[in-house]
Amino acid sequence: MAQITNLGAEKIILGIDPGTRYLGYGLIRITRDKVHVLQYGVLNLTKYTTQGAKFLKIHERVMGIVEEFLPDEIAIESPFFGKNVQSMLKLGRVQGMVMSISFSKSIPITEYEPKKVKQSVTGNGNASKEQVAKMVEIISGIKLDGKLHDATDALGIAICHHFHNKNISSSVKGTQKGWGAFVNENPDRIK
Repeated sequence: MAQITNLGAEKIILGIDPGTRYLGYGLIRITRDKVHVLQYGVLNLTKYTTQGAKFLKIHERVMGIVEEFLPDEIAIESPFFGKNVQSMLKLGRVQGMVMSISFSKSIPITEYEPKKVKQSVTGNGNASKEQVAKMVEIISGIKLDGKLHDATDALGIAICHHFHNKNISSSVKGTQKGWGAFVNENPDRIK
C-alpha cells in the first residue's frame, strides 16, 4: 500500500477492481485536471475459507476507505462474461456490495467494461496489465509497485472515469452506464 497526503482536493475518485481472491483499489485526486495517486493496494482474500468471511472483509475495507477518504465518485469494473458462471456470480456479488456502500453514502458510482478501461488509459482495448500499469505511471507521474496489478488496474479504472467525465479519451461517447447512472437519471423511480 502506498499513500500520499491529501491536500486541497478538488475531486477524489475511488477505483475498484472487484475480485473474490484479490480486490484492487486505487484512489486518485484530481487537481486542475492533474491526476495524483492518493493510495492504492490489494485486499488479499485467499486466506479466508468462506464466501461470508471474504464478503465481510471486503465490506469492512471498502467502507473504511470510503469513510477515510470521502471520495466524490466511485468507478468499478463490470464483470466480464467469461466461461465460468460461478466466478461471474461471485464477482457480481462483490460489485453489488460496493454499489450498496456507494448508495448508502450517496456517492455516485459508474461501471466500466475492462476493454473500455484499457482503451481509455492506453488507447488499446486489448492492452496487457503491464501496459495499463505503465500508462498509469506515466499519467500520474509516480513509480508504482509493478507486482500489484489488481491495484494498478483499479487506478486505471479511476483514471478512465476521470477521462470519461472530462471527455479526454478519443473513445468516449459521453455516456455513463450502470446503476449509478440509472439512479441519477431516474430519481423518481427510486424509493
